[in-house]
Amino acid sequence: MLLLLVSSSPLLAEDMPAPVNAGAIKWGPAPSFLPAGAKIAVIAGDPSKQGMFVLRLDMPKNYAIAAHNHPTSEYVTVISGDFHIGMGDKLDKAKGIHLTRGGFGVAPAQMNHYAWTTSRTIVQVHGEGPFAITYVNKADDPSNKPSQ
Repeated sequence: MLLLLVSSSPLLAEDMPAPVNAGAIKWGPAPSFLPAGAKIAVIAGDPSKQGMFVLRLDMPKNYAIAAHNHPTSEYVTVISGDFHIGMGDKLDKAKGIHLTRGGFGVAPAQMNHYAWTTSRTIVQVHGEGPFAITYVNKADDPSNKPSQ
């Protein structure tokens, strides 16, 4: 029976992402649809394609992401720092929830939410791709703003 389970497994060793320690994670600038100043690292999968993905976002102190939503649910775990998340159509720091290291939050598909930091913060995000972000107020979308 065990042999049957092992031989029928669709995931092969060469398909698995290599294990990685935090110090070996490769960081790069966040995409233009996020405010400038953050760094991103894709840990597993490809957020631009269909399928599961895991990424990390490293944000500086006082970083804010305006109200937005996603076509699929977003799952966020705080790795370090102080991450605040709120639900609604406009960033309102009086209504957010403060998450610290190990904290976890879910933003269901199509639910408007926002986030900000009060210290340098790293979060791990996972979900089903393709990942997309739609800002409630199109003027808040950094990719629509001219480069300086």
